[in-house]
Amino acid sequence: MQKKLILDSDLLTITLDRLCQELIENHGDFAQTVLLGLQPRGIFLAEWIQEKLKAITHKEILLGYLDATFHRDDFRRREIPAKASETKVPFLIEEKKVVLIDDVLYTGRTVRAAMDAMIAFGRPEKVELLVLIDRKHTRELPISADYVGKYVNTLDTQRVLVEVDGNRKHNKIWLINKD
Repeated sequence: MQKKLILDSDLLTITLDRLCQELIENHGDFAQTVLLGLQPRGIFLAEWIQEKLKAITHKEILLGYLDATFHRDDFRRREIPAKASETKVPFLIEEKKVVLIDDVLYTGRTVRAAMDAMIAFGRPEKVELLVLIDRKHTRELPISADYVGKYVNTLDTQRVLVEVDGNRKHNKIWLINKD
């Protein structure tokens, strides 16, 4: 198994700072905007972004966790059923701008399922997608991200591994060849 480093801890911090600045440019004080981290791995990124935005804007920014497991079109097709994670959206998203946050955009199926799951909390004014890594050339659905940390050309035989630790000092994003 070969591993290639895509982002180290320092570059990841710079990338997240840039993404936060883009969000601020488009959402101002976040009075009408909420963040939804997609379970399981998007929530760590969403928490980190919320923390950075709070430090810059000095505003409270609503954050929820959204699990789309039961809304996936392949849920019943798997040999081993997917385990659901917690959905925690303690606010309505009715007529709010929603920023869905995930670590990797691959086929687009998780994002499609998340949009279905999100509707249970109201009809948003607008939905945007922020991803840390956009795997190019692997999309199965016509879904694209509004905010992208890094575009990576990948093959189906490769995967992206996001390693994020609690203290955020030793984070790494890897491209791994499966064969």
